[in-house]
Amino acid sequence: MAELNGSPQTNAARDDIFTIKELSEHLRVHPTTIYRLLRQGRLPGFRVGSNWRFNRAAIEQWERTQVAGFEPPVARGRRKRHNN
Repeated sequence: MAELNGSPQTNAARDDIFTIKELSEHLRVHPTTIYRLLRQGRLPGFRVGSNWRFNRAAIEQWERTQVAGFEPPVARGRRKRHNN
């Protein structure tokens, strides 16, 4: 068992918190994307000193809201001219 500040902590409890690196691997995005989403206030996270941490349950909820709000992209090609 690992200890943090003198209190025992299981691996399961530590797995409930992501670091930037772990979250970027989980979401399959570059760490810069994580920082950009944080700066925009679009990603739930908290700071421990100067480091960001992310609660797994909050991230999973955020992922569900992202999927629920997804709309297929609108085609953005050149429109044909209609001769009237």
